Amino acid sequence: MPQDRSYYVYIMASHSQVLYIGTTSDLERRVYQHKAGLLPGFTSRYRVNRLVYFEETPKSRAAVARERQIKGWVRERKLRLIESVNAGWIDLAEGWFRGTGEADPSLRSG
Repeated sequence: MPQDRSYYVYIMASHSQVLYIGTTSDLERRVYQHKAGLLPGFTSRYRVNRLVYFEETPKSRAAVARERQIKGWVRERKLRLIESVNAGWIDLAEGWFRGTGEADPSLRSG
C-alpha cells in the first residue's frame, strides 16, 4: 500500500535576509535543525533560522525540481515569492518548538 508522504521546498532567512533554499520530507525536523544550529556551515554561520516560505508536494522529484528552479532565480524574484505569501517576513515556524536549547523528541532519524 502506498504511503502518503509530503515533500517540502522551503526558504529560511536570517534577520538581514540572507536566504537558504532547501528540500525535505520532514519540515518540522529540518526547521528545528536550522533553529538549533545543528547544521554546520552556511546556515549556522549566517544564522539563517527563520522559516519564511514553504511549498508542499506529494512527489520528491517535484520538490527537487522546484528547489532548483527557485535557486536559479535572481534574488529579487526570490524576495517577491516570499513576500507574495509572507509580506512581513514573519517566522512561519514561530511557536513550533519550546526552545532550541532543548532536546526535541521529534528529531527521529529518517
